[in-house]
Amino acid sequence: MKAGLEVHQQLATGKLFCKCPSDLTETVQGEFVRLLHATGGETGEMDRAAKVQSAKKISYRYQVTPNSCLVEADEEPPIRLNPEALSVALTMAELMGAHAPREAIVMRKIVVDGSNTAGFQRTVVVAMDGSLTVGGKVHHIATICLEEDAARKIGENEGEIVYRLDRLGIPLIEIATAPDIENGKEAREVAEAIGMLLRSTRKVKRGIGTIREDLNVSIPGGARVEIKGVQELAMIEDYLDNEVRRQKLLLERAEQIRARGPDPPPSPVNLAPVLSKSPSKIIAQGLRPGGALLGLKLPGFAGLLGSKEKDGERLGREFADYARAAGVQGILHSDELPGYGLTEEHVREIYSALSADVARDGFVIVASASRDRATAALTAVRERALLAAKGLPEETRDPLPDGRTRYSRPLPGRNRMYPETDLPSCPIDMKTMEEVRSKLPERPEATVARLRALGLSSEVTQHLVRAGDVAAFDLLVLHGLAAGLVARVLTQELPSLEREAQRPLFDGPESLPDILLPILRNLEQGAFAKEGLLPVLRGVLVEGLDIAAAIQKAGLTGLTLEDLERIVTEVLDQNSTLVSQKKMGALGPLMGDVMAKVRGKRDGKEVSQTLERLLRQRVASSP
Repeated sequence: MKAGLEVHQQLATGKLFCKCPSDLTETVQGEFVRLLHATGGETGEMDRAAKVQSAKKISYRYQVTPNSCLVEADEEPPIRLNPEALSVALTMAELMGAHAPREAIVMRKIVVDGSNTAGFQRTVVVAMDGSLTVGGKVHHIATICLEEDAARKIGENEGEIVYRLDRLGIPLIEIATAPDIENGKEAREVAEAIGMLLRSTRKVKRGIGTIREDLNVSIPGGARVEIKGVQELAMIEDYLDNEVRRQKLLLERAEQIRARGPDPPPSPVNLAPVLSKSPSKIIAQGLRPGGALLGLKLPGFAGLLGSKEKDGERLGREFADYARAAGVQGILHSDELPGYGLTEEHVREIYSALSADVARDGFVIVASASRDRATAALTAVRERALLAAKGLPEETRDPLPDGRTRYSRPLPGRNRMYPETDLPSCPIDMKTMEEVRSKLPERPEATVARLRALGLSSEVTQHLVRAGDVAAFDLLVLHGLAAGLVARVLTQELPSLEREAQRPLFDGPESLPDILLPILRNLEQGAFAKEGLLPVLRGVLVEGLDIAAAIQKAGLTGLTLEDLERIVTEVLDQNSTLVSQKKMGALGPLMGDVMAKVRGKRDGKEVSQTLERLLRQRVASSP
C-alpha cells in the first residue's frame, strides 16, 4: 500500500479574505439561491469532477449569517490574505523545515458542488518540501497551503442543497505528505504528530469538524483513491485497511471479467410491462406517472456482483454508489434476487426481457419517480461496468461511520486550477520570515518534558499535548492553581462534560481563566470539596448557572467542620456494635457510610482524617 495524508485544520484568526469573525452560528438573517456551472481551468479543459457535478443541475440555497458578508456571497471582491493566518502557515513551515516561496500566489480551484458560492475555492501554496520524523522514520511534507473552508451543509431536498455561510472563508491550513506511508497505523501516527504541531501554535480551532484528514491510497495495479473528510483519528486505520481490501477485490473481479471476454452493456430496457404487478415497494417508485423502471444487462457479470460475506465488499455496491451519485436511492442487482418483493418468476421474466443468459450475465434495475434520474443512474452504472474490466477508476470517496467508504465523484485533476484575478500576490520577504522565527512555539516534545518536570504523569501529559490544552493549562497554573488540579479538570472533567453537552464548552484557551479560575478558587478555599467539582462545573458550563447557584443545586453548601464531626459521631453511634467488635478495623466500612452523607461537601481526605481521629478516641475510651 502507498498512502499520503492531507491534514486540514481550521485557524482561529478570523476569515481568510474578509474581516468577518470565524465562529459558527445558528442565526440566519436571509437567504439566496444560485445555480453553478463548470468552466475550463488554466489549461482551457474542463475538470472531470466539475463536469459530473455540473451535470446534476442542482440548485443551491445559501443562508446568510451575521458573520458572513458580501465576500462570502461572491458579490464583492475579497480583501488581501489574512496576515495572521499566513504567519501560522509560515510557522508550520519552519517547524517542518519546508521552504517558502518569495511570494504567495492565490489560485482558484473550480468546485461546483455548491460548497462555495463562486464555484471555486481560493487556495495559496505557502511552503514546499519539508519533513517530519515520526517513530524514527522521515516523512516528506510535499506542500503547506492556506485555503478557504467550505460553506456548511445544512440539508438536502429534491434537486436542492442548503448551505450556511458562517463556515465559508474560515482559514484552513492544509498539510500534504508525500505518498510514503505504508500502513494504517503509520498513517494515524503521522496525522497525530501533525495535529500536535498544529496545536502547538495555539492558533487553531478545536472541536468536532475543525480538523479533518483526506487519505490518498493505492495498491499495486490499483488506482489512487481519495477518502475525503475523515474526522476521527482512530478511524484512519480502518478506512485505509478497508480500502486495500476493496481494491484487491475489484482487481480480482477485473481479472474474472476479462477472462469471460464480455461484450459492452447494451442500452437500458423498460421493465415496467414485466414488473407492473410486482408487490415490491422499490419497484413501485418506477411505476408512478413520470417515473421509470429500467433494467441494464451486464454481459459476463453473473455471480460477480454480490458477496458471500454479509458486510463484505462487492461490485454491486460500487454500481449502487455510482447510481446514488446520479440522484437515485439505489439499485437492485441479479446476485441479490429473488428478494425485495421479486420472486424467481420475476427474475426469469427480467432475464428474458433483457435477452440475458442466466448462467453468464448479470443485470441491474433502477426504479425512480424521475425518468431523467433513472436514465442518468443507469448511464453511470454502465460507465462503471465498462471500467470494471479494466481495474479501478481514480475517484473521491466519502467516509462512512462503519469504516467503509462510498463513491462521491471522479478524482479531480489539474484542469480545475487557474490564477485568482481579484488579488495580487503576497510577498514573503526576509523580514516576514525573521519575525516568524522569533516567535516559534515550543515543540511538542519539549512541552512533554516540561510538563513531566511538574510531576504530571506521562498519560496526563500526552493527553494535554494531543488535545491542545497546554495553553489553557499554562494560563491557569500561572494564576497560582495547583498543576495536578488543573490537569485533572482539563483531561477528565471538561472532556466528560463536552461529551455530555455534545459541543465545545470554550471558544479557545484564552477564555478559560475568566470562567474556570473563579470555580477552582472556590474549591481551593473550601466552598466545596473536590468530589463536588464535576457537578459544579456542569452547573456553570453546561446549565449556565452562577457558581453559588451551581454549588447549591449540587447540594454542596452548609457543611462546616463542626457539622462534619457531628455526622461522624452519629455514624459511630449507629454502628457501636461494629466499633466494639472490629476496633480500628471498622474504619473502612464506616468511611462508606460517612461519605454517603457528606460526599462533595467536604474534602475526602479531611473526612477520612476526621473519622479516623474520632474512631480512635471512641476505641481508646471503650473498656
